[in-house]
Amino acid sequence: MVYDFLTLDDVDVAGRTVFLRADINIPLDPASKRILDASRIQAVVPTIKDLREAKVVLGAHQSRPGRYDFTGLEMHARVLQMYLEQEVKYTSDIIGDEAQNAIKALKSGEILVLNNVRMLEEENRIAPAEELAGTEFVKTMAPLVDLFVNDAFAAAHRSQPSLVGLSNTTPMVAGRLMERELQALNMVLETPARPAVYLLGGAKVDDRLPAIKRVLSDDIADSILIGGLIRNSFHMAEGGMRHHYEELDEEGRKLVDEAKTILEEFPGKVVLPVDVALDVNRERVEIFAGKITDETNIYDIGLNTIAQFSSRIIRAGTVVAEGPLGMFERRGFDIGTKELLRCMARCKGYTVVGGGHLGGMASMLGINEEMSHVSTGGGAMLSMLAGETLPVVAALEESKRRHG
Repeated sequence: MVYDFLTLDDVDVAGRTVFLRADINIPLDPASKRILDASRIQAVVPTIKDLREAKVVLGAHQSRPGRYDFTGLEMHARVLQMYLEQEVKYTSDIIGDEAQNAIKALKSGEILVLNNVRMLEEENRIAPAEELAGTEFVKTMAPLVDLFVNDAFAAAHRSQPSLVGLSNTTPMVAGRLMERELQALNMVLETPARPAVYLLGGAKVDDRLPAIKRVLSDDIADSILIGGLIRNSFHMAEGGMRHHYEELDEEGRKLVDEAKTILEEFPGKVVLPVDVALDVNRERVEIFAGKITDETNIYDIGLNTIAQFSSRIIRAGTVVAEGPLGMFERRGFDIGTKELLRCMARCKGYTVVGGGHLGGMASMLGINEEMSHVSTGGGAMLSMLAGETLPVVAALEESKRRHG
């Protein structure tokens, strides 16, 4: 499907008060609460620069209630100020009198960052956009702003007041980041250059199986290269690790059965590692996949697998990668993830790297600029690959029907 939505090119923002919903949810150090990676804050800068003649009210979240990294956004505002090289105002309020007065006092070219919107209880519920139009957030914000610019791709699979509720009362357009994300995924889903290779790792097999099934069923992908913990489900689907399979709960067995169905329906399309790396007394030891036992702790793909996967990637017309190939946080077990990212950087085809850990690793290696696109959203990207309708994207399309 080709998504149809309005962008900043379709509206005049000069002198208007704009609510900009961004996703600057970033990793924080558990001990110090210091920012570990500010790439999502940096990613929203192009949109803000295109709003330089507007009065910008930035709403965003950080984590969710109950987690160690659930904090206010004051330090995010300071980092944004550094990237923009201009003053960024901040209020510890969201929709109270302090925030409302600060919004009304804004002048063209000024930026105000609101506090973490998830500090509002209603922001933590999921509901249809029409229902969310009746929340206090929307009822308070709607009279104060003229335009809704949505740049929160990483949260596009959520249906919450600040993400979609305001679109019922205020024209909504895509920010520059949202525009780039949707254009990149349109390209890989609609007209991928061949061969189209998907490199999928990570730990959550339930997130990835629907994406794998969809891109194979719709002939979007020519091959799927598998790493990470999701490799275990496919290994069990082939009859291995029987003791582990017997210990799975009903949901776990269902996922293995789904993996087995995929292997049967698309023979030769899913490529599993031929060797893996184990942690033996804190040393990297590689074995062939056929020697994996129930007691085997797999921490990375092996060198033979890296070579085989690299051969497919370097010759690909399209490469889409999501999720690390091993426990990349540990020295010696980050080889698979790093080497395949470096191979993607050398590939002449169209390359897309999923958000989260993999995007962060590409940035750390200094090769993110060599990719065609580095996404800011892992969950949202997987949802789109699985063919799901993202609430924010649906709201953008509906806004164009209403106001375009």
